[in-house]
Amino acid sequence: MNIRICSRCVMDDSSDKTISFEPDGTCNYCNYAFSRMDEAYFPNEEGKKRLDTLIESIKRKGRGSGYDCLMGISGGLDSSYLAYLGAKVWGLRILAVHVDDGFDTETAKRNIEKLSQKLDIKIIIEKLDERQYTDVIRSFIRAGVPSIDIPQDNVLLACLNRLAKKFQMKFFLSGANFALESILQRGSGTVAADGTHIRAIHRKFGEIPLTNLPLITLFQRYIGQKYFDRIKTIRPLDFIDYNRDRAIQELEREIGFDYYGGKHYESIYTKFVQTYYLPKKFGIDKRKSHFSSMIVSGQITREEALKRLNEPLYDPIHMEKDLKYILEKTRMNRNEFNEIIGEKGKNHADFKVSKWVFFSSLARAFRHFLSD
Repeated sequence: MNIRICSRCVMDDSSDKTISFEPDGTCNYCNYAFSRMDEAYFPNEEGKKRLDTLIESIKRKGRGSGYDCLMGISGGLDSSYLAYLGAKVWGLRILAVHVDDGFDTETAKRNIEKLSQKLDIKIIIEKLDERQYTDVIRSFIRAGVPSIDIPQDNVLLACLNRLAKKFQMKFFLSGANFALESILQRGSGTVAADGTHIRAIHRKFGEIPLTNLPLITLFQRYIGQKYFDRIKTIRPLDFIDYNRDRAIQELEREIGFDYYGGKHYESIYTKFVQTYYLPKKFGIDKRKSHFSSMIVSGQITREEALKRLNEPLYDPIHMEKDLKYILEKTRMNRNEFNEIIGEKGKNHADFKVSKWVFFSSLARAFRHFLSD
């Protein structure tokens, strides 16, 4: 099979039917990312002014309450750096939420503890019903769909939504950012906030009722939260020159942050999904999206990205240890898991999705059309 790779980033058509190429060899992904730059990323004086206005608004509306804003924290780079900037540099009173799903690395645990102690950030640890949560995770593995990690994101969003109402918060700080996430391979994933989809897969492959697991729907996330609860999501990292290596160095110096080796590798399960499950079952290497995003934001060259892609995805000894832990946690035997890995992958569309997915996809397509 001849693989075509973008002439500017490192996205290719090896596992992606949605990619297209211009006559100059550039792909739709990086062309779209560059077209959005002026409206999505402000590492300049304009960004500073916008950020100052946002921070002042958050502080003003937080007066008289215990906290200014709410955010999720994983022990990973994006959320850790945002928490550091928010608390130490911008002076925000942050209430942070961490969902303990049983898959945290020891590195992530240490980072969370350091953030709490050194920045005096209140962190609420949300414990999940382990049997019900791992039953959902096992259901997604058995379904054989690509995004078997979306239950992680969904329960975090659900916990954040509940706590925002409890503490009457009006601002979420999100670590999502253009600099490291402007490109994400389409066509294989689905929307994490689709609780309808999660329940549909669990009904087919689950073993116990979901009576005590926080899940959120697309309507709650994008309609209820915004228009009824009046909670605003802010992405502060889009208003600064967010450089991965500099952020790691600053966190190491200021709080003793430990980097874990790759984007989202702070979770044993997410690292497994990105470095083992997706490449083996679907031929998807998430590093291509991550490196391509960094090419767009000028943090690495295409040549450097291609060189890194030649490095092994994982250390076999470490992966065997992680895989054993995941199988024990989800109560799956190795033979069943190997059969699933060897079977042809399913699409998320093979299972029920919320009707709101269509409207969100239509809105994204319309924004893309306007930018062309």
